[in-house]
Order: sequence, then C-alpha cells, then structure tokens
Amino acid sequence: MIRITTLAFGDLADRRILAILIQALALTALLFIILGLVAGWLLAGSDPCDLAGFDSCPVGAGTGGFGALLLMVAAVWFLFPGVAVGVLMGFADRIAAAVEQRHYPVAAAAARPIGIARGAAMGLKSAGRVLLFNLIALPFYVMLIVTGIGPLVLFVIVNGLAFGRDLAELAAARHGDRESRRGWLKATRGEQGLLGTLVSAMFLVPFVNLIAPIVGAAMAIHLYNRRGGPV
Repeated sequence: MIRITTLAFGDLADRRILAILIQALALTALLFIILGLVAGWLLAGSDPCDLAGFDSCPVGAGTGGFGALLLMVAAVWFLFPGVAVGVLMGFADRIAAAVEQRHYPVAAAAARPIGIARGAAMGLKSAGRVLLFNLIALPFYVMLIVTGIGPLVLFVIVNGLAFGRDLAELAAARHGDRESRRGWLKATRGEQGLLGTLVSAMFLVPFVNLIAPIVGAAMAIHLYNRRGGPV
C-alpha cells in the first residue's frame, strides 16, 4: 500500500491528471453553489415557527441567505466526500487512461472505454452509497459528539467502507468481464478497505481533502494493475 500511495501522489505531476483534478473540483463546487442557491430560495418566505405550531416568524431574504449559508457549510462537511468521489467517477476513463498509459502501457492498450453513460451511472451509484452510509451513521455521529474525536473516527470508518469499493470498481471497470471483475473485487476486499480508509482520512486534512478523490482513484488503479487484475 505504501508503494501505490507513493505512485498515486507522483501521478499528480502528470498534466492530464491535474487537468482532471481542476475540472472535477470546479464541477463539485458548482454543484454546491447550486445547492446553496436552491436552499436560499426555499428558505426565503418560509415560516418555520408556523410549521412547528408556534407564532409566525417568516424568514426574510437576508435571513434565508444566512440560513442557506449555514446549510451549505454543513452540506460541504457532510456531503463533499461523496459528491467529490461521485463527480470523479464521471472522469473515470480519462483518469484510468492517464495512469495506465504512464505506468502500465500493456493494460492501457487492452482496456475498453467505460463510456459517458456508464461513468455517470457509477458516479450516481457511488454518491448514493456514501450518502446512504452516512445517513445510517448520522445518529451515531450525534451521540459521539461528546467524545470529541468520536465523529471523526466514525467518519473515516463509514466513508472508508464506501470509498474502497467505489474506487476499486472504477479501477476494474475497463478490464476483464463481469465475472472476472467480481472475482477480483472479492479477492481484494482487505486492500479495498485499507485504501478506502486512507482516502477517507485524507478528507479530514485541509487542502489534502481537495486531492483525496483523484489520489484515491490513482491508488485503486495501481492496486488493480499490481494486484493481478484481469486484463
């Protein structure tokens, strides 16, 4: 795992990888901006007190905007990892091609493109899985707040389970048939868990969290090619 982590960080020097990173971050930021604008529009003019059965307290444009900002900050913390990895899946072909052409030319020559539709489906599946896992864990996040570090540990574990599988599927998607990919995914569950945990932990480090998705994708591609994945 140390070797593939080193290789993955080294891949950031590739201009193709950097271009994908910038595009993926821009798209992720755009999605959160849209989310904030929609939240502000929904909050403006609403009356939360009336909905709760208390006296009227309509939310004005300013208050709605502030509420939307708070919701957006919370959403970035809670949703950013899942959304970022999900968006990255849309670039799966380009990421895999760049890494494999640089390190594994034979595998790159034999690979079959994932395609836009399949990449988008993988992205939605990934984002949905991360969101579901975190929603299930939400009550435990709340209960562990009193421990201080508890929510962070749970964050790494919960997201690590999802990221490991998602990134491994990205790496295997261009090679072999369905059965061979399933066999490889089953045989590498331990490595997937470790990879996912490392990537999840990276999301807790400021600035490093911005490169975590693409470093994780590169790590998974190296794992696939160095772990004897079927071509």
